[in-house]
Amino acid sequence: MTHDHDLVLRPTQAQISAALNPPAGRNGGDLVVETLAGLGATTVFGLPGQHALAMFDALRRSSLRYIGLRVENNAGFAADAYGRITGEAAPLLLSTGPGALTSLAALQEAAAASAPVLAIGSQVPTPGLGGGRHGYLHELPDQAASFRGVVKSVHTVRTQSQIPSAIEAAWKSALSVPHGPVWVEIPQDVLLAQTSIPVVTGGDAFPDELPPRPELTAVAADLLSRAARPAIIAGGGVVRSDASGKLKRLAEVLQAPVVTTPGGKGAFPWKHPLSLRSWIEDRHTTDFLEDADVLLVVGSGLGELSSNYHTFKPRGRVVQIEADLGKLESNHPALGIHADARLALQALLETVETVVERPRPGAAERVREVLTKVADRIAAQELTLEQDVLASVRKALPADSPSFWDMTILAYWAWSAFDAKGPNLMHSAQGAGGLGYGFPAALGAAAADPTRPVLAVSGDGGALYSIAELATARQYGLNVTWLIVDDGGYGILREYMTDAFGEPTATELTRPDYVALAESFGVPGARTSPQTLEADLAKALSTPGPSVVVLPALLRMFAPTHLS
Repeated sequence: MTHDHDLVLRPTQAQISAALNPPAGRNGGDLVVETLAGLGATTVFGLPGQHALAMFDALRRSSLRYIGLRVENNAGFAADAYGRITGEAAPLLLSTGPGALTSLAALQEAAAASAPVLAIGSQVPTPGLGGGRHGYLHELPDQAASFRGVVKSVHTVRTQSQIPSAIEAAWKSALSVPHGPVWVEIPQDVLLAQTSIPVVTGGDAFPDELPPRPELTAVAADLLSRAARPAIIAGGGVVRSDASGKLKRLAEVLQAPVVTTPGGKGAFPWKHPLSLRSWIEDRHTTDFLEDADVLLVVGSGLGELSSNYHTFKPRGRVVQIEADLGKLESNHPALGIHADARLALQALLETVETVVERPRPGAAERVREVLTKVADRIAAQELTLEQDVLASVRKALPADSPSFWDMTILAYWAWSAFDAKGPNLMHSAQGAGGLGYGFPAALGAAAADPTRPVLAVSGDGGALYSIAELATARQYGLNVTWLIVDDGGYGILREYMTDAFGEPTATELTRPDYVALAESFGVPGARTSPQTLEADLAKALSTPGPSVVVLPALLRMFAPTHLS
């Protein structure tokens, strides 16, 4: 008897002939590039380095497109954004030691935001591995150890025959939920050596699915169906799993108000009658969520930013759907469902009782009451400039264009007050919280989809991390407009220190002329004002290619509610 899993596709005579007679001049680097192409990759990011040169030489013999950035960390941010926009694993090619280690902050952001990045780094020659201490350039006693606490999985290669399988395993790991960055490292001599291994022509690119346990969704559906005041918190897992449509349907069936976390921006329609929007850092919203008798948390670990800095204390039952097993019940007791958000929401939709016979009147009215309280609180703080600037950005940015926000005061406003217009359109560095994300990430998004203009938003402090990538934008003609809000320092840290210590220290920066600096790279630059921002930004976004718009402005944050 033959079982399905015993069946093996027989190679054709042409395939056998090609395998027996591989083309000459190939090396381990070709195996890397061929495997990536066989898995479906089309674009790679990175920087060359001495030990990794064989991979970059192999690109010359391949159909893969290469986008080279100027700093490894920025290359990681670009790959992160490419993965978010496309849902594909974004290859990131790096060299040994300093080159690899410089990417760690970007990989931490990818891990926190569940962005699929396939980082492939070189290693010193095999005699220097395992603590041999041969003194090779860039040698580390255990390079992979630096990545194990950051990435989702580590894959080490020691022979050429291991390359296709290791990269395929890493690819599937990156794309299995929760998505995330992975690390593959290959010694220089393995990459350089000539190979007789047949050309890699394919691979299993299908990640494992993570369906919910049916007994758990049955209990969750019963709780939600019988709830008098259900509510939903939607996090980044909804966006990553393309589950916003299912979330909207479930919310409408349950008449459950929805608030989105900073990572879940766009997961629920901003102007929907059940939308609490993203004012999760507000006591009125926190109070509302605490009052829910059943709270459904989808794709969020309820970490610091999504729990109003751990002041959120739910009084009702919590149902938490989360693909990252370590986040289940990590902050609050819950009915924990370890599953992909899309599959879990689908299961709930199939099993939840409709509430037609027990309608929940007043849900939309309660939402309006909360939003009015939030608006009144902000209005009392006389922050018209900040609200006008954010409104100008929204009006200038096309509705279907993605935006990428650095860690800057305007971004903190955007987490709560910016209408993303749809899922997977607004991204920020709020996962790990490192500076320098906005502009290089926007470059990766523009490489993923050149048909739409992309907006990057940075403060002047974060912008200085990424200035070198103006050369990248110019070299590849990437369609990114970079808005730099220049307040002469680290604005949010200035506020934090003033509030905590009475005056700031180490927050002031000597600023270059950003317009002249952009133009020195051949990138058009413009200086704007709050009054002309909308027109200047719209003009830049409508002009193909890279551009820089500089807004000198001192913005303030709205008062926090978690300290009172």
